[in-house]
Amino acid sequence: MPARNVHTILIACLISAVCFATANRVRRTVLLGDAMSLIDRFYVDPIESSDLIEAAMAGLTSRLDRHSEFIPADLYSQFNDVIQQEFAGVGILVEQPQAGKPVRVITPLVGSPALIAGVLPGDEIIGVAGVDVSELPIREVSDRLRGPVGTTVSVRIRRVEEEMVKLHEISLRRETITLESVVGDHRDADDQWIFRLRKHPEIAYIRVTSFGEKTELELRRVLSELDNDFESLILDVRGNSGGLLITAVEVCDDFLDQGRIVTIKKRGGVIEKEFDAEPGTFVRKDTSIVVLIDGDSASASEIVAACLQDHGRATIIGSRSFGKGTVQNVLPLESGRSALKLTTARYYRPNGRNIHRREDSTESDEWGVSPDEGMSVTMTDEARQALVEHWRQVSFPASTSTTAANNTDATAAASSKDASGQLFDPQLSKAIDFLTSDESFTP
Repeated sequence: MPARNVHTILIACLISAVCFATANRVRRTVLLGDAMSLIDRFYVDPIESSDLIEAAMAGLTSRLDRHSEFIPADLYSQFNDVIQQEFAGVGILVEQPQAGKPVRVITPLVGSPALIAGVLPGDEIIGVAGVDVSELPIREVSDRLRGPVGTTVSVRIRRVEEEMVKLHEISLRRETITLESVVGDHRDADDQWIFRLRKHPEIAYIRVTSFGEKTELELRRVLSELDNDFESLILDVRGNSGGLLITAVEVCDDFLDQGRIVTIKKRGGVIEKEFDAEPGTFVRKDTSIVVLIDGDSASASEIVAACLQDHGRATIIGSRSFGKGTVQNVLPLESGRSALKLTTARYYRPNGRNIHRREDSTESDEWGVSPDEGMSVTMTDEARQALVEHWRQVSFPASTSTTAANNTDATAAASSKDASGQLFDPQLSKAIDFLTSDESFTP
């Protein structure tokens, strides 16, 4: 048979295979379209096709792992705000204690338009741009407060003053609001974070709340300002559910000058990427480091804790971490208006183990990051609640802290204080005892 005939047959086979695969996909797509058409024609109540599409997308991802999901257009911008650590708004932290009741200000953020305009903790937002929002869900109220940088929005608030309810109309100019991800132990009178423990200033304390695009730059700035003028360091990633993989790698690199940080493996166990530390660190090699973790420390937090633990660079104190050892990619849809967040790979710590906790994993199985021997410290629900409230309070601007405390249920915090009146944090206390004792490990 002539060679050209063989080539023709091979090309025909390839085209046939592609057509067959395409036909299968088209048939499945047609099934979805037919179902939507029937719903549109016969369902008892009218329903928007966009709602059906979102429901179908949610159904598709429901067959995947719990970390894969469809992000609809109305949530995608908020998702990006968290990752990019900034948004256009007026700079207030809000809550809605009861559905159908007004959204309430927890606190204006440091340096925000809301703080400058005199918004206070406890203020109830009842109107935005002349529209009554007193019964709207918190998401809708937040969306109305946001807008292009440089524009203004009028906000009507209800405030209790001297046991009287008063209404205030405040005009706020929207600005770019930056979200902090690296915070300290407490703020000073000028609202600047102090990255040292109040009672042990020789111990540097850095809490990383998330791993966003700006986290590593924030951390480097703090470490540069501290300039190694401390005896030991506590890196607190409790309650940190993760963030960007590359940010976790960069944070690890700030503490290591060589060695494997993390390995990424995609489908079939094929190595996709290996990350190694580069020469140079921001913390002296002879400085003892403690990493605090808990059951809410996940993903990027676990990468950092596992890496520093495997290299013997830090002592891990607290409780077993969450156990999320998978990598998610965000794949834009609808020209970037919505997206699919898909698990595309697993990561492996320097010792070669994957820390992911599978659906059928038990407590005796190997998953997550466990504290070093003798460094496991459990927290009661009461103490944990008090700690979260403490973290929230210390983030408030100094000028609003008293007002905020008066508008917050402090029962849990009060019940978890020690004899000296200080917040009782057994995990932090363990870290302090360890770093101030002879057992503190120096690499």
